Amino acid sequence: MSTPHLLVVSLDAVSSKDLTLLKTLPNFSKFLSQGALIERVHSISPTLTYPAHTTIVTGNYPIHHGIINNTLLEPSHSNPNWYWYAKAIKTPTLFDLAHEKGLTTCSILWPVTGCSQITYNLPEIFPTKKWHHQLIMSGLAGSLNYQLEILKKFGHLRQGTKQPYLDDFVMAATKYTLLKYKPDLICVHLTDVDTHRHYTGYSSESSIQALYRHDKRLGEIIETLKEAHLYDSTHLVLLGDHDQLPVHSFIRLNQYLIEKGFIRCNKKGRILSYDAIAKSCDGSSYIYLKDKHNLELMKQIQSLLNDLQSLPPYPIEKCLSGEEASSMGADDLCAFMLEAKEGYYFIDDLSGELIEPIHSENVGIMPHHVHSAHGYLTSKADYTTFFMASGPLIKPNFILPEGELVNHAPLLAYLLGLEFKNIDGHMEWKLLNEVNA
Repeated sequence: MSTPHLLVVSLDAVSSKDLTLLKTLPNFSKFLSQGALIERVHSISPTLTYPAHTTIVTGNYPIHHGIINNTLLEPSHSNPNWYWYAKAIKTPTLFDLAHEKGLTTCSILWPVTGCSQITYNLPEIFPTKKWHHQLIMSGLAGSLNYQLEILKKFGHLRQGTKQPYLDDFVMAATKYTLLKYKPDLICVHLTDVDTHRHYTGYSSESSIQALYRHDKRLGEIIETLKEAHLYDSTHLVLLGDHDQLPVHSFIRLNQYLIEKGFIRCNKKGRILSYDAIAKSCDGSSYIYLKDKHNLELMKQIQSLLNDLQSLPPYPIEKCLSGEEASSMGADDLCAFMLEAKEGYYFIDDLSGELIEPIHSENVGIMPHHVHSAHGYLTSKADYTTFFMASGPLIKPNFILPEGELVNHAPLLAYLLGLEFKNIDGHMEWKLLNEVNA
């Protein structure tokens, strides 16, 4: 066999439940007949895009790889920065292993890849502050010449982050890169389904149409691999990062902490100081203390959270201690971690009602107003994603009922002839042809 290639395509927010439809579509059904499928993949807690994608390329839980949320804790900013830069990752990534072995790598909007040692890097970075400039931020964080080349050829396809235009741009960049550069490893992030589920609803017609578009994109990828003479030597992996759940109301934990005197704000509503603060993970929320070793403060917040759990309409499903959260792989620096009841999610707003119904006219206009959310703990029922792969080493027409997101990385490394050391995940040998297992 010629030099192995690996193409990983993340279909953000595509779930196990979507397999019922995907199995009926022409390209997915053919792909599955030639490859292997894990039907129910349990993600990581919290089930957010950036922690999940980092787990996929490290084989570690957030507590170990360091990406414990999508966004940073920035109490003085209403729109915090995201974990864009690879320097925040504490453990080796698949990109790092490939670089060390002299392989060429490519990332197209794969999360947490800014300023990394990726040969062709178009990182996922976007403005969150008035002084941010998209082109400057992206250019400085990725492969400048490669980005300019891609933007010159396909920039007209984009309309900011609006879908399906963004994924159309990503697909054009992916096909062009495969044909021209033929990288050994390429990781691609597609968000069409995730965006439409957030803003039009979990089972909306727009979300269903996004799944059909993904089938068309899969067909285009396969045809491009054949045109580039890479098809026979490439392992093609399609995977999800998390599911979503429909929501009808959100919870403002910080408003509750302000009311109880644990957060102090100025007249403009900006935080001056705090003893305890909530950091949303959407379906779940961290609670951080200014002094985690202050046992009296810990008891006060525990009592406060107990009161909140008993408050109608009882939107809090459970309250975990920091130790319980870290045992699941979440941030070990939190004092508590709350889980919202299905239908509810958390936002970090400082003013407004504690619990507020979502108004459809605000969805997509007001920040954090959505029809569907993720970020819940993995204990939620029927809340899993999927993994499918095809290629020379993969067992054809094989189904594994259950799997773990943390186990993807060692398999991906193996398909490139690489190996992770001392990680949380383990190899899924069952997916490989017996002669290779």
